[in-house]
Amino acid sequence: MSILKDLEFRGLLHQITDREGLDKKLSEERVVLYCGFDPTADSLHIGSLLPILTLRRFQLAGHIPLALVGGGTGLIGDPSGKANERTLNGPETVEAWSQSIKGQLSRFLDFSTNIENSAELVNNYDWLGSLNVIEFLRDVGKNFTVNYMLAKDSVDSRITKGISFTEFSYMILQSYDFLKLNETKNCSLQIGGSDQWGNITAGLELIGKTTDSRAYGVTLPLVTKSDGQKFGKTEGGAIWLDATKTSPYQFYQFWLSTADNDVIRFLKYFTFISHEEIERLEIEVQTQPEKREAQKLLAREVTKLVHGEEALESALNITAALFSGNIQELTRKEIEEAFKDVPSSTIEQEDMLLVDLLISVGAAPSKRQARQDIESGAVTVNGVKVTELNAATNDLGRLGESYLVIRRGKKNYYLAQFK
Repeated sequence: MSILKDLEFRGLLHQITDREGLDKKLSEERVVLYCGFDPTADSLHIGSLLPILTLRRFQLAGHIPLALVGGGTGLIGDPSGKANERTLNGPETVEAWSQSIKGQLSRFLDFSTNIENSAELVNNYDWLGSLNVIEFLRDVGKNFTVNYMLAKDSVDSRITKGISFTEFSYMILQSYDFLKLNETKNCSLQIGGSDQWGNITAGLELIGKTTDSRAYGVTLPLVTKSDGQKFGKTEGGAIWLDATKTSPYQFYQFWLSTADNDVIRFLKYFTFISHEEIERLEIEVQTQPEKREAQKLLAREVTKLVHGEEALESALNITAALFSGNIQELTRKEIEEAFKDVPSSTIEQEDMLLVDLLISVGAAPSKRQARQDIESGAVTVNGVKVTELNAATNDLGRLGESYLVIRRGKKNYYLAQFK
């Protein structure tokens, strides 16, 4: 099956220029393609995962992906998809974030030098940073009319609220990226999110006016949830690819909680499992949704892809321990990861009554309520129900040598760390 057929099956072809011509080119030669990632933070989030994995799909099909870090355009700000101007970050910040993002991209693409379709990391600051403004306006800017730029959705949506010349020029800078990669790397295809269609087609326009090359553009769909909620967001904020921002356990749980209405679509988008397996799981979701087999596979595959086998095993271990209540089996690191977002307290006093500890960590508002909760069997410590009113913390055993995990009721967790 051709790469475009596979993308079509997975619902990944949103817009495409000259489908027939691109399909022919992909079947006849090794195509160089690129996708850009602006460093707007020190980590990418899962909104960037779709284009990253699409680059990977092209590489697995034998083509050559260029992962472009926008060290230059990141200093400007893309108006696409934003209601207001982005706060501009300084060069040092953008450079540090660019380096961080380069490291993340290298997890997904094969940069081995001993293969013919080795991926390559490029940074557009390398050519934009030294660009002469007169040269840029004469040789590049003259190819774009203001009317043409105003007609693009990314600009038109901002006209009523106002857009600076800085962000207005972003389209030309990205177009120049495409031209530069076309000239220096023989790059003939750009991919991106659906909000990048205007920028991509502007690049094609520039290449068509200034070279004899034939170039193409493909956009991917905007990922949304069936219930209308924004994909990649939780109550705790964005789901990041950086394990220090979103732990592998949290990452795994995010995918595990995928709704039945979304899970097959997300399996197509974010995994490399076969078409046949996806079709089998689609029937499984319809006939035996309670098994959640598709969700479990989705969570396993994406967590392993992003964080590796060892992190996946840890996430599975934490999940099993919390489900069974056997949290004594967790390592210190797994305890810290599993209870990263629960209320936590550092306890200076070496020994104290459990009644007092419940108040200290915020699990009970008063001693009377704390005693009542203990007597009623509503309190567990390290997975063990405690009903003794005079129970002392020194007698309860500590996980990882310093932690007590307190649960009040079925879902309210608190973490106490003894110094």
